[in-house]
Amino acid sequence: VINNFGSMAGLRAACDDHVAAVIRAEKMKAMSTGISFDVVGALRDAEAGPLAAYLAAVLAEDSPAVAHLIDEMVDDAQAYLESGVASGMIRPSADPRGRAVVMTLSSLGSLVMHRHLARLLGVDLTAQSSDPSSLAPYVAPTYELYAGGLFTDEFSQRADIAIDELRAGQPRPPQDKDRRPRWTGRKQ
Repeated sequence: VINNFGSMAGLRAACDDHVAAVIRAEKMKAMSTGISFDVVGALRDAEAGPLAAYLAAVLAEDSPAVAHLIDEMVDDAQAYLESGVASGMIRPSADPRGRAVVMTLSSLGSLVMHRHLARLLGVDLTAQSSDPSSLAPYVAPTYELYAGGLFTDEFSQRADIAIDELRAGQPRPPQDKDRRPRWTGRKQ
């Protein structure tokens, strides 16, 4: 360790760099492929088990090394999402950085909670599997959330307006006086 990396921290940094580089390369490859990307082929060819296990083990640490790794992964996610927008695979975002942060942290959260995911859905993201169908109980609902979204078009249109108002710092008052009062954080 001392000869090759100088210290345990050096070894850790090399491991983090390797994991980030592998993820970056795979995601960039997928996003630049565009709409012809073979999802099942990618799942079959992925060798994510050891990388996922490493991430699951280190992500819960509150350390500068983990913060650096997550920052790098967010930066990478923003870049490959932009590549996906350019290839026609991903919808543009009003807040590309925010989307990259939320998406990255959600994905990493699934790794940290991998034991519960295995318990509840029967999918261990840290295990190596040659059968892509073993990931279906996780991949299908994740795709459903990201692809079609959770909300109906009618609700989404209303939410878009509300979010635009929040971004502008001008939330509107309730329109319907018969509705229950909204919580404002103040005692009434």
